[in-house]
Amino acid sequence: MLRLDKNGCHCYNNGTKMGFHHLYFAAAQTTFDKLKAIPPAVWGKLGLGVLAVILVFIIIQRVLKINKFVLGGAVFIGGGLLWFNWIYHRTEPKFLTPLVDRVAPFFPTAGAYEVKQSTLPGDTTKKK
Repeated sequence: MLRLDKNGCHCYNNGTKMGFHHLYFAAAQTTFDKLKAIPPAVWGKLGLGVLAVILVFIIIQRVLKINKFVLGGAVFIGGGLLWFNWIYHRTEPKFLTPLVDRVAPFFPTAGAYEVKQSTLPGDTTKKK
């Protein structure tokens, strides 16, 4: 309750009484101080990440307007190129290794040409 002064008005000049817990909050870092301590490179990377997310949503909305056959053909060709690149260089994800191991003998792989050229015609032993 507020005290009344001589004239019957509320008395507001009691002063601020701060306990120890109030002093702790006064000395604590503000959020702005913590944000200023973050290096500018982090802000740049965060900005690029936000920009990338926005671009992905814009691209997805544009892709949905494309003819479905054209989109299917582009996905098929892109997926095929990725698949054959994995087989040629053997850089497939680990969970696909058993499948690629079965398919890889039917397709050329990196280094197969050099191994074949290192042998003499009619020689059945391979040089390393």
